[in-house]
Amino acid sequence: MAALAGSSPAMAGEAQPDPEPARVVEALELLLGPPSDGDSPGSEPALCPETLRRNAAALEERLSRAAGWAALRQLRAAVLSRAPALAAGAAGSEPGWAAACGLLALLLCLKERLAALAAAPAAPAAPGAPPPPGADTLSVGQERVVRRALRAAVGLGLLPHLPPGLGPGPGLGPPPGARGARLFAAVAALVELARVPALGAPLLSRHLRLLLSGLCGLGHGPAALCQGVSEAERAQCREALRDILDRVYQPLAVQELLVLQGQPKQRSVSAGAAPAWLRRLCGHLLSERLLRPGGVQAVVRGVLEGTDGGAGAEAAALDWRKCDAVGKILAACPQQCLSLEDYYRQVCPQILDLLHIQDKVAARQFQRVATTTLLTMAREQPELAQRHLLQPLLAPLRRCSEATELALEDLTAGAVVVPEAELGSCVEDMVKVYVVGNDSSSLLLGSLQSVLGVVFSLYSFAKQNVSYLRSPCQDILLWFLEKAEREQSLAVLQGLARLSSLVPTLHPQCQLRVGSEGGAAVVVGETSSDEDEALYQKISLEQCHVESLVELLSHCQKSGLAGDFFIHCLKELTQVAAEDEAAPSPAVEPAGSLLELEQHQARQGRKLLVLQLVAALCEGVSDTVFTDIVQVQEFVAAVLHRACAHPARGPGAAAEAQTLAMAMGLVAAVLGGAVQLKSSDFVVLKRLVPLLEELSRTYPEPLTQELAQDLRIAICTHGACSPGSLGTAAGSVLGREPGPGARSPAGPPGTAPSPPSPQHRHGSPSARRDRSREQSREPRASGAPAAPSADGAAPPGLQELLVSAYDPQPPARAAALRCLASLVTQRDPEALRLQEKLLQVFLENVQHEDAFVYLSAIQGVALLSSEYPERILPVLLAQYECRAQGTEEAMAAVTRMKLGEVLMRVTRALGDMVFQHREPLIRAFLRGARDPDSALRASSLSNLGELCQHLGFQLGSIIQEVTCCVTAIARTDPEAEVRRAAVHVVVVLLRGLSEKVTEVLQDVLRDLYRLLKHVVTAERDAATVLHAQLALEELDTAVRRALFPPQTLQKKIVVLP
Repeated sequence: MAALAGSSPAMAGEAQPDPEPARVVEALELLLGPPSDGDSPGSEPALCPETLRRNAAALEERLSRAAGWAALRQLRAAVLSRAPALAAGAAGSEPGWAAACGLLALLLCLKERLAALAAAPAAPAAPGAPPPPGADTLSVGQERVVRRALRAAVGLGLLPHLPPGLGPGPGLGPPPGARGARLFAAVAALVELARVPALGAPLLSRHLRLLLSGLCGLGHGPAALCQGVSEAERAQCREALRDILDRVYQPLAVQELLVLQGQPKQRSVSAGAAPAWLRRLCGHLLSERLLRPGGVQAVVRGVLEGTDGGAGAEAAALDWRKCDAVGKILAACPQQCLSLEDYYRQVCPQILDLLHIQDKVAARQFQRVATTTLLTMAREQPELAQRHLLQPLLAPLRRCSEATELALEDLTAGAVVVPEAELGSCVEDMVKVYVVGNDSSSLLLGSLQSVLGVVFSLYSFAKQNVSYLRSPCQDILLWFLEKAEREQSLAVLQGLARLSSLVPTLHPQCQLRVGSEGGAAVVVGETSSDEDEALYQKISLEQCHVESLVELLSHCQKSGLAGDFFIHCLKELTQVAAEDEAAPSPAVEPAGSLLELEQHQARQGRKLLVLQLVAALCEGVSDTVFTDIVQVQEFVAAVLHRACAHPARGPGAAAEAQTLAMAMGLVAAVLGGAVQLKSSDFVVLKRLVPLLEELSRTYPEPLTQELAQDLRIAICTHGACSPGSLGTAAGSVLGREPGPGARSPAGPPGTAPSPPSPQHRHGSPSARRDRSREQSREPRASGAPAAPSADGAAPPGLQELLVSAYDPQPPARAAALRCLASLVTQRDPEALRLQEKLLQVFLENVQHEDAFVYLSAIQGVALLSSEYPERILPVLLAQYECRAQGTEEAMAAVTRMKLGEVLMRVTRALGDMVFQHREPLIRAFLRGARDPDSALRASSLSNLGELCQHLGFQLGSIIQEVTCCVTAIARTDPEAEVRRAAVHVVVVLLRGLSEKVTEVLQDVLRDLYRLLKHVVTAERDAATVLHAQLALEELDTAVRRALFPPQTLQKKIVVLP
């Protein structure tokens, strides 16, 4: 090979010019004979000995006698002089080997000429013309001949001389003792051909496996296979083997080495099993490919190339099994590696790079391999995996964690700590490794717990903004909370809620900023000099974190984690209250030190945080927070323990009493049949017996003592003895009222129906009906309206609803109002007979501050007004137009806006019948548009616009008044909100009239157009300008439709007389 590599194209007889490549290709074609129709290996006709001899003789005759072939003859002679084995074989009597030597000699001649042409300077291209092809470029026909020649040379010169186990078959079989020398001669020539791109590309792409087999046998095989080959020549083969493996496409090299190693599905049946020395050699070479830069990806591509998952389940399963096998192979350290540490240091960064493959087809496979490898390494070598895989994977999040020391003196405000792309890539990689990998080992859970605080901050930030990071962060948090032990999950939730320092959060000097690509970046925050602004930002951030935590827990209700954390917060609240009572307040004792003052402030802050958490949990997940009897028992135990330790007193006594009543009512409902109890459930409930006994002895309220004693008896007797007070307590929770002496929460059939009282979102139960009636008969303080007297005219059921409509508990009051409204809808005779009394009840409840109550009252008034508009509408319009003076003005404005909502609901219900009430309604809204209160003016204008939209053609001459009012307000009103509402009137008017705009508004269309143009050019409020632009678009569409009506093709049939 060295002689061939260092050869020169100089020839004897300098007078002859060098032959062109076309002449060499012509000689190859003459030696091969005429081609077949195809170019595939199976379409090449068999070269019998007689054909080979005849073709060789024809070539020799052409070289010796034909004009223009002398230069090729001289070049071939020079090549054969440098390769004695080829010269001897070409002159031999064996047809196959002689033809192979002739082909290799001509290919070497072509290689010499192509190399010389490539080294010559290229001719400059003409101006404006494309660059010419290289001088060593072959045409399509010449490439086809070269491929045929390489195939024949390999089949006749290399394949028959491969030892058993290396080639697909014995071939023609060489004479004994000549195998090694002939194999080296053929391999040496092919290696020389591979150095030229024009010849190496077809050779290595089609015959790489056979060439590698020859080089492996000569360079590393047993001495018995290399007879006639010197040690220097074997060293040349070893060097050529590594050179070719380095130059070819690495996944292709991996594939060929795997086949040579003995893959049963890829080796030919006739080739037999690979020898042991060859398997060891291929394993060593594969390990070298793996340890190269980019070697991991090359190995993975070499194994998985051509497998895209398949269409069926069997193909997909095979694909995943192959990915897992590759991952386990990568996790095993090769024998020739110096140390396990060095192997992990070289391979782990490449494994992490597999997670970032952009090719969508191969991305799933590469990610599967990377995840399997990482999890296998984490199981087998936890320390090394932590150092070289998990720490680099989580490095962007660790960099901005509060547990990391930041060199902030070198960073200015606004400096980027973690770029957007790096942070997004880190989060996506965590999803692939932790969530998709789904291995809940202690190493993975521990590594993830160290950055959960930063992930939660990122989740909370993405929840408040538009970011694609919200879903992956939520998946990571939910995966950890699901896979970790319950105690660990509760501790992490406590850390996320800032109740402990177990989970490091985002560094206090770092802030999250919205990225340009929909992600987020971590930057150094700016210190605010305004204390009020800093305090506001801190409180807003804490509120955002609490809301995000509650939303996160809303996805954990089926597992019971939300209920356990809720109970934990209740116990924490009891503990904080006990510590607060035990520790003296520094404000009361002025001699307290500064440390004591700080400790008191910390306790107060913790108490406020726990209260905020409990309130948010009650609001967000209280309806399905408990999943079993154990959680119910723990919740009730926490409430009872708090009641025993700190009986209700002081400003919060009412809330404490309501919470205790709800807890005890919950137990009564469970015992009364709301839940099907088993004997094991009573074992759990018996844990409440000591607390109930203590409560029955120490609580100051007698009714609570009696209920606690009854609950204790019912639990101890497994519900066999159920006093009557349990039915009342259960009814307060379930929304039913039992009859006197009832032993279960269900009332007797003969009792009057009471309104359902669903459990409130804040967890406070509705008051018992008998206590509500007692409170309704007591004189009401602070001017609260009294229930209207029925004077015995109302039936007992309706009377009870009327009394419940003034219940102090908002849920009970709203339920009663909705029941009254449903009676109106059903046209109940007794309810319609008391329509004036019902109207009074509804109107008084419209003034209530609770949205649940006044919306129920609004619905009732609207239903009543739609049934009797002639009687009810005048009353509503009179109250709507009535103004209040003094301190009640703000409250009256709110009530009038609620009445405006009632009027609009009545308008929608009446439909076309609203025309007969047109003038009083428009007059009321026009007067409201001149009210001193800006919110009422805006509300009146909104109602006016919707009313005009409903009237349509029926507006008539009153459109002039509406237009003048809207124009004046849009031009002169000082409040942007009111001006916006005025322009909105025009928008809904144009949108409602649609095609009728030019007919209904023909007298005021020009004024409206001028108004809108004025608003667009002179208005400062962006929303008002937007409304005006929308109105102009509606107007433009309507006018275009009127000027250019759509053409309709109609066929008319006329009967001639």
